Amino acid sequence: MSVSSVPSFELAPVVDRLRAAGCVFAEDEAALIASTARDQVEAAVMVDRRIAGLPLEHVLGWASFRGLRIAVDPGVFIPRRRTEFLVAEALQVTTPGAVVVDLGCGSGALGVAVAAERPVELHAADIELAAVRCAARNVEAWGGTVYQGDLFSALPAELRGRVDVLLANVPYVPTNEIRLLPPEARLYEPHVTLDGGPDGLATVRRVAAEAAAWLVPGGHVFVEMSEHQAPLARAVLQENGLTAYVATDEELTANVVIGVAD
Repeated sequence: MSVSSVPSFELAPVVDRLRAAGCVFAEDEAALIASTARDQVEAAVMVDRRIAGLPLEHVLGWASFRGLRIAVDPGVFIPRRRTEFLVAEALQVTTPGAVVVDLGCGSGALGVAVAAERPVELHAADIELAAVRCAARNVEAWGGTVYQGDLFSALPAELRGRVDVLLANVPYVPTNEIRLLPPEARLYEPHVTLDGGPDGLATVRRVAAEAAAWLVPGGHVFVEMSEHQAPLARAVLQENGLTAYVATDEELTANVVIGVAD
């Protein structure tokens, strides 16, 4: 969005304040705030929150993901642009009527992005109550259902063996590397959404251990990983009875490990 696209709002002072606070994309952020705020008073409050360090998406109350506005509440993981590649890979195997599960869903962005392009039976789950409440606003608009609980334990038993597409964008940052993350992630997103254990693969191992039992024959699981972790995660999926491979998008620096149930 260009600054000129929001002519009814005086942007120059906002841009100056954001730039002085170190916001690299001050003009873009100012335009987004102006397009979201209901009036100048609310816009001023939003600018103050942004300058205080709150992630832009939490300030706005939404994140852009594959062209959709996904509601994102404070304390909920913000969907990353690189994760759009995971959705693109999943869409290649998602047929109309497929059962899709967004596990560890956060805002529910992944499942919603799939449902926006295919008519599917959508389910989502997260252990964090704040995420479940946020995801419900996004997922239920597409006819989906959100559950609270720890990974597969949150899902209704009748889904076992019925899942065609399992989206599992689970934590994969090694515990001792969380301190190296940008403050916006480290301070404002729950550590449970970031912490993947000592090597970053702890939650992936838990997903892999049960995935085959929940997937239909030929069903797919999609997991995002860093470049150096992807081969290790591929081996984890294979050790748990799945045929696995790695897909990469160099432009987005995105790596997705894909497992297929026999």
